[in-house]
Amino acid sequence: MLLYLRLFKESFSFAISALTNNKLRTFLSLLGVTIGIFSIIAVLAAVDSLKNDIKGSISSLDNSTLYIMRFSFGPSTIPQWKREQFPDVTYEEFQFIENKIPNVEAASFSLNVNPETIKYDAASVENVQIAAVTSGYYNIESLQIGEGRFFNESESNSGSPVVVLGDEIASSLFGNLNPIGKVVRLYGRKFTVIGVLEKEGSGLFGNSKDTAAILPVNFVRRLLGDNNKRAFPAIIVKPESGIDLSEFNAVIAQGLRNFRGLKAGEDNNFFVNELQGFTDLIDNITGQLNFMGWIISGFSLLVGGFGIANIMFVSVKERTNLIGIQKSLGAKNRFILFQFLFEAVILAVIGGLVGLFFVWIVSLLMTQLTDSFEFVLSYSNMFLGFILSTIIGLVSGVIPALSASKLDPVEAIRTGM
Repeated sequence: MLLYLRLFKESFSFAISALTNNKLRTFLSLLGVTIGIFSIIAVLAAVDSLKNDIKGSISSLDNSTLYIMRFSFGPSTIPQWKREQFPDVTYEEFQFIENKIPNVEAASFSLNVNPETIKYDAASVENVQIAAVTSGYYNIESLQIGEGRFFNESESNSGSPVVVLGDEIASSLFGNLNPIGKVVRLYGRKFTVIGVLEKEGSGLFGNSKDTAAILPVNFVRRLLGDNNKRAFPAIIVKPESGIDLSEFNAVIAQGLRNFRGLKAGEDNNFFVNELQGFTDLIDNITGQLNFMGWIISGFSLLVGGFGIANIMFVSVKERTNLIGIQKSLGAKNRFILFQFLFEAVILAVIGGLVGLFFVWIVSLLMTQLTDSFEFVLSYSNMFLGFILSTIIGLVSGVIPALSASKLDPVEAIRTGM
């Protein structure tokens, strides 16, 4: 053990000597490893951060939540021309599902509409996300109310002019004033503020409820009509816990088929999308991004490996005389092998650590420059970078190390003279 510790120490000294004595050559050789490790770990960290941000924005939803609409979350076997002819889901279908389908814990009818401007006296906020929903949305999203309350079923059914504001919208409109009971203008109409959501924090795509205004969907339906192309409807269903989701999905699909009068053999003209399917789609997309990152960065690692191999071959040639002397004094072949192999690994690890350092700097800068996004460099990615560097050093240094270990001591001394 002491012999190998001494060997490691000497190899580390030789590696540092190679770095200091041949700065330009070493810099160019390690540049490939540094760029390769930087590229791979930066891509992995960026994709992980993106995935965390997207999943964090839907973390309040149960994975069993279903979205019923005329669009599919993922690929479909139904031709696009046929899907484009699917009718939108209706409020009556929502009522049917809520009242007639068993094992429904909560359901909501939602209209996705364009952002609007909301005003209070002289203050106004533009591009406010409008969430037009029914009262069941509160239980589906597990909303956290900071002040006031959410609108009840009676207000939801009648389409009362009440609104629940996101924290950022409330702060922009009212400052330090208590917003509860204040009257704001939206769609050219007056709305009474009955609640303010707790601060959530912004997401990468600006999808935080901090910048949203939630109001009864029936008010928007009465204002825009049920066939308005500016509004995209969906039915959101949260099943009771512990039930078989595939069976529940089938029950909803069959119930909606019956409601629409579809005949046996006819395709569904709607989609029952599982939120789990959406998260699987995210995983699939991020997996493909990771794969492409590996392919592109792999070329840099390959160049870096050749650079390490080149510097090791040069190092073997420069120290041929020393190798001969070491062997003549009794050094074993494996001692010479490990000496150069350790040196190659140390050089590669140094290049990898420099790459990781740059990724860390970039992650700090990205997090500081984008208030809504946290760039996460995980310990697993850092460890992966270290392991990759070590593997590059081993693979690149094994042939030069073998050639050094097999040198004949007499010929090595004569060649080096």
